[in-house]
Amino acid sequence: MHRRHLLAGLVAGTAIAAAAVLPTAGPAHAAKDSVVIAWPVDPQTWDPNRRTNPGLQSIYKMVYDQPITQGPDQTLKPALATKWELAADGKSVTLDLRDDAYWHDGTKVTSADIKYTFFGRAKAGHKIDLARVWRNVVDVETPTPTRAIIKLKSPMPTAVPWLAFLANFVVPEHHVSKVGADGFASKPMGSGPYKVVDYQRNSRIVLEAYDKYWGPKPAIRKVTILIIKDASARVAAVQSGQVDFAPDVPIREVGRLAKMPALDGIIFPISRVVLMQIRSDMAFADKNIRLAAHHAIDKKKISEALYAGKAVPLSVVATPGTPGYVDDFEFAYDPEMSKELLAKSGFGPKKPVKIGLATFKGVFPGDYDMARAIAGMWKQVGIDATVEVIEQPKYFELNRGNKLPEATLYSWDNAVGDPEMYTGYLMHPKLPFSAWKDMDVGGKVMELFGVVDYDKRIAGYKKVEVYATEQGAAMPLLQSVTTWVYKKDLGVVKYNNGWVLPQTWSWK
Repeated sequence: MHRRHLLAGLVAGTAIAAAAVLPTAGPAHAAKDSVVIAWPVDPQTWDPNRRTNPGLQSIYKMVYDQPITQGPDQTLKPALATKWELAADGKSVTLDLRDDAYWHDGTKVTSADIKYTFFGRAKAGHKIDLARVWRNVVDVETPTPTRAIIKLKSPMPTAVPWLAFLANFVVPEHHVSKVGADGFASKPMGSGPYKVVDYQRNSRIVLEAYDKYWGPKPAIRKVTILIIKDASARVAAVQSGQVDFAPDVPIREVGRLAKMPALDGIIFPISRVVLMQIRSDMAFADKNIRLAAHHAIDKKKISEALYAGKAVPLSVVATPGTPGYVDDFEFAYDPEMSKELLAKSGFGPKKPVKIGLATFKGVFPGDYDMARAIAGMWKQVGIDATVEVIEQPKYFELNRGNKLPEATLYSWDNAVGDPEMYTGYLMHPKLPFSAWKDMDVGGKVMELFGVVDYDKRIAGYKKVEVYATEQGAAMPLLQSVTTWVYKKDLGVVKYNNGWVLPQTWSWK
């Protein structure tokens, strides 16, 4: 009873605190040309090339353009590039650019900006993830202001989908050169549908529609994004009407809020894998312990308890409907097998092996609750996990510094669905995105990066995905779902990759 009262008081206090700091609905809402969004992650940097952070892609796409974009069904669509072609040998990509795109200061976007983004910045030594993605670029030819040819020293079969994926936003050479790489992180300038007019770290972002934007002019002219990291605070904000749209709302709250006259809510699967990202050393250097940890997780039960059964249990790092998904392979839930494997290494319920488990709290639906549930399942078989909550920016810092614990509960986004962006980058030991550094699985992945033949490449990834799971190198859990709660008269557009793009919305 005391716990119930305490939780009620916390929720009420959160609601009051949220209401105290959030703007009230007023004339801007009545004009039906503005929207207020609650968002769980602060940008930290406005340099869209610096980090491949999935949680920020929607915000970056409001301000910046990519050479290629995607439709709601994930098909590739023209953006800054109206046409593109990958050479037969996979060693060059030709882009034909539109001539009506302008930076937010009125300067025209040209092929020189493509060259600077995908070659010049890396050559200048800028510390950006994009340089890792395009590490094979040897030059970008610019025969005309509207044509760019990306030259590669080795085949890059996924060059085209990468141009629509993480961190692949074109940036203005003249502006970055003026303010510097570090200055650009706080002085954004893009060519997208909105320009940044105000940013207060960990608080709010205010965007206004850019009149010279080359694409359809947004019906939503002003976007206010409130950084609300706590999920219960996002619930309070949308329930009270202080915000018009809130993503990543706890599953249990979506149905309740959707019953309210002014609100609607949806839960839908996206091309995101929830997985246990694991290290290849420390306690998990022992294959028995890794496999025991995986066999002990009841994925179906977690889906039913936390996601209303809508999150699909996975045995490989790929989601149903994507090219690399393996239909006929299943990794079994078998806690007795877990105990047998642990016993072989001298552990069990009376003598548990101790590991660390990092998790977010409120970054994606059910993250913290899932981590606690898995820790409980592990404890029953003989694995004692210490759960540590970290924020998303801290995760990137720890992963790059090789300082994550044995296991980290993570959601791995793949907007384009290609298996290279799933298993390829997750398991490549020489890239900063992977916590797994073993060359057995890693070497097999590295070989696939140069395979140009599509069918051969996809078959290769399916084989290595199964092998990685069987070796305990990969621990996929669920196809993630995303949750949206929003005002009923707000016309939102649902993307299969989970993008939140107010430039495509309008008030009914």
